[in-house]
Amino acid sequence: MNQYPAWKYVLLIVVLLVGGLYALPNLFGEDPAIQITSSRGFQIPQELEAAVEDTLVGDSITFKNSERVNNRLLYRFNSNEDQLAASAALRKALGDTYVVALNNAHATPTWLRVVGGKPLTLGLDLKGGVHFLMQVDMDTARSQQLDRYVDDLRAALRDERVRYVSVRREGNGLLALLRSEEDREQAVNLIRQDQSLQGLNVSQTDTGEYFGLSATVEDQQLQELQQTALKQNITTLRNRVNEIGVAEPLIQQQGADRVVVQLPGMQDTVEAKKIIGATATLEYRAVDESNDPFTAAQTGRVPPESRLYTDERGQPILLKKRLIVSGDQLIGASSGFDQQTGQPQVRVTLDGVGAKRMLDFTRDNVGNRMAVVYIEQKPGGVKTEDVISVAVVREPFGKVFQTTGLDSMSEASQLSLLLRAGALAAPMEIVEERTVGPTLGAINVEQGFKSVMIGFVLVLIFMAAYYRVFGLVANLALLANLILMVALLSMLGATLTMPGIAGIVLTVGMAVDANVLIFERIREELRNGNTPQASIRAGYDKAFSTIADANITTLIAAFVLFLFGTGPIKGFAVTLSLGIVTSMFTAIMGTRAVVNLIYGGKKRVKKLAI
Repeated sequence: MNQYPAWKYVLLIVVLLVGGLYALPNLFGEDPAIQITSSRGFQIPQELEAAVEDTLVGDSITFKNSERVNNRLLYRFNSNEDQLAASAALRKALGDTYVVALNNAHATPTWLRVVGGKPLTLGLDLKGGVHFLMQVDMDTARSQQLDRYVDDLRAALRDERVRYVSVRREGNGLLALLRSEEDREQAVNLIRQDQSLQGLNVSQTDTGEYFGLSATVEDQQLQELQQTALKQNITTLRNRVNEIGVAEPLIQQQGADRVVVQLPGMQDTVEAKKIIGATATLEYRAVDESNDPFTAAQTGRVPPESRLYTDERGQPILLKKRLIVSGDQLIGASSGFDQQTGQPQVRVTLDGVGAKRMLDFTRDNVGNRMAVVYIEQKPGGVKTEDVISVAVVREPFGKVFQTTGLDSMSEASQLSLLLRAGALAAPMEIVEERTVGPTLGAINVEQGFKSVMIGFVLVLIFMAAYYRVFGLVANLALLANLILMVALLSMLGATLTMPGIAGIVLTVGMAVDANVLIFERIREELRNGNTPQASIRAGYDKAFSTIADANITTLIAAFVLFLFGTGPIKGFAVTLSLGIVTSMFTAIMGTRAVVNLIYGGKKRVKKLAI
């Protein structure tokens, strides 16, 4: 009686060893560090490492070690003083081309990182960092959509050879002046049939000698536009931050037109604003092939339908003002090699509206050039517009197309990165910024750790005093439960916040509930005259259904909290849920295994220390 097969003991040992291994990284702390990334997310060149180290050596600044992580360089230092001195020196040496950000790097040994070991991810309230509240400019989003409608209507009228005097914006709609009643009827039918002009309410208006057509945007269409712009911006910001390499960012919607951005671990709001505030958009424009850009640059006389830019080689280039596709219509971009020529290329995917616009343009412009304009809005209102790619249209294309003619695979990777991470559907501005100091975070971590330890020790003392040997067994299970919880949180990459610590403290108290039920049942069986062996078996078997019911109902409540909660509530729900699962495992299977080793098998037990 009360024997476990060998495989159960093997399973317990394996689970505890794996849990201990993945909980171990949390003991090594963090090092003051500096993170260097390209301001546009480009690959870091190999020669930059030598330049950085020469700068540090020249200023007599020592560093522990350095490593290349994805698209960033990370330098660790022995003290905060060395970190700050290195930051000042590198910012002066590298200029605006690279972002030099203060950070804290995990000091996990290499051998642990090789097997995937990593410490708990701490939230902004524990680790410190920067917090931004960003406002999406919905007026500009509506204005951009109206401009697209104007361009689309002009293009549609020209394609169908409908005579018109002008098409312009007017209020929350647009006004088209046509030559005749017949032209107006054709325009009305065209708006109703053209997919790119859906969402317009059309009405006729008299304007003297011309036949007017007024079109306003439906309210539902405007609301959908605002929500689409907001979601697109959130996705773009998340992609941009992830591509640049900021660890564990939090980017989420707040209200109807605001976005919260939190960067735990970053200590410098200026450098953080370079990453977040310097948001960007993309535009595809046709090259003006009929005018000489050098003449326009020398004389200053630019054709009215064109704008003068500078291409990637620094040469002047004229681009049409009419927009073909904007970055918010871009779904994805990836770099690779052309299967036929073996040359580097970028594969671009557009949404439905962008695909139609691109197909209409390329069908009529085979052999002409098309440019990609990268527009960056930096903090302080500084705006830059760079032509990052100019390619010849070889054949008509729409939803998916390839950009070739690139010099290297590195250039293709950089272009695909800009296309993926640079598109904003509407401008944004930072309306609030806060810095949470690492001292406050350290105090929170220390107080939270103390609360867990005090609760843990008090429970250990009570269980050992009240249930004696069985209480010591329950204490072992409680320790194993804490280790497994920390290991699971680390493996899942969950972000630990103060509410999450509260969930752990609550779990410490709840974890012994199952053992209390089992031990009291064993006592009851002993009082009824059963033998010690039979009492142990009955205690575990009969208490299991009660324990399962209680934990399942709590798990359901935690699931509901996670499903409908936000931010800190989700953190509490995650730790509570994991605690319930691990406590069920350790309190039932774990304690039973140890009790079986002490009292089970063929041992003749006359009395239980319970």
